[in-house]
Amino acid sequence: MPLDWAVVQQRYGNGDIIPTVAGGKTLEITGADDDYVYIRTPLWRDGLAREHLQKAVELIEQGKITRHAGLFVEEYRAEVADVRATSAAHILKHLGFLE
Repeated sequence: MPLDWAVVQQRYGNGDIIPTVAGGKTLEITGADDDYVYIRTPLWRDGLAREHLQKAVELIEQGKITRHAGLFVEEYRAEVADVRATSAAHILKHLGFLE
């Protein structure tokens, strides 16, 4: 199932706090628009590009990237983008694409 960006915007458009992959900690999402999911930590703020998240989901669905959240990060960096891969894993797990 491809990533439905309308669902992403609906879910995160007003912000959210989601659990991290390892559990025990959280990731703050400050919003989502047509192009990015915006995230914030105490040390930095950034955006995860829609095109990167959609490509990651396509590769997961094709079996070219693992569904295992712990292994996903390195594959995301190599196959999609070397930008906030751990945060991408948290979001894709929260959306149900990763185990």
